[in-house]
Amino acid sequence: MDADPTARTLHLLMLLHSGADWPAATLAQRLGVSVRTVRRDAQRLRELGYDVQARPGPGSSYRLRPGVKIPPLLFSADEISAVIAGLRVLQTWLPEDPVTSSALLKLDQVLPRRLRQRAAATDLATEVLQQPATAITSTSIGVIADAIANNSRIAFHYPDQRNESSTRLVEPYRHILRSGRWYLIAFDLDRDDWRTFCIDRMAELTPVPGTYQPHEFPDTSIEHWLTTDFGRAPQRTSN
Repeated sequence: MDADPTARTLHLLMLLHSGADWPAATLAQRLGVSVRTVRRDAQRLRELGYDVQARPGPGSSYRLRPGVKIPPLLFSADEISAVIAGLRVLQTWLPEDPVTSSALLKLDQVLPRRLRQRAAATDLATEVLQQPATAITSTSIGVIADAIANNSRIAFHYPDQRNESSTRLVEPYRHILRSGRWYLIAFDLDRDDWRTFCIDRMAELTPVPGTYQPHEFPDTSIEHWLTTDFGRAPQRTSN
C-alpha cells in the first residue's frame, strides 16, 4: 500500500463507504498497515468531517454512518490544474477573502500524492497579475448565488449618488466581473425595473425567506443588454 498518509486515508474512506462493518484487523490487512495506523487514519477522517463510527474492544470494527457520501475527489491531473489556476485567479481578484486560501490548503490535505504534486506544480507556475478589481467576499457571492438558484430575493443597503443609503429589495439574476469591478444584475422591486449594483457597495446583504416567480430578463444576453444601454439603444457595429 502507498505509504502516503493522504492516499491511504482516502483508500480507507472508499472501503468504509461500502456501508459494511469492517473489522480493524481486516482494514489493516487491506491497507498494509497496523491496527494502530487504521485507528489514526479513522481519526483523520473524523477531523475532515466524516462520521466514522468505531466499536471498541478486541474485535474492534469501523463503519461510516449511512448517508455519508464520498466527495468528488476523483480528479484527473488536468482537472486539478484547472481548479488550482481558477482558485489563484479568484485569490487575486478577492485579496481580502480568506476562502480561496483555505480551499487551496484543504485540497493539499486531501489529494493523493500524484495529484498533490500536480496541484503544487500548478500553484508554483501560476502568477496572476494584480487586477484593479474592487474587493468583495465569497460570503456575498454565496448569498447571491443561493438566492438565484432558489428564486429568492435579497435585501441590502445601497448608497445613491448623494451617498445616502436606502434599503433595496431585488430579485438577483447574475453577478458579473466587468472592467475590474463586480456587479449584480437584478430586478429592483421598488423601482419596477432592472438595475446593476456594485457588489462592494452593498451593505448588510440579507436573504429574504420564500420563493417567487422571477421576472424574465429583458434581453437575449447580458452582454447585449449592457452594450446597448440596457436594451434601449441599437448595438454598435463596426464598418
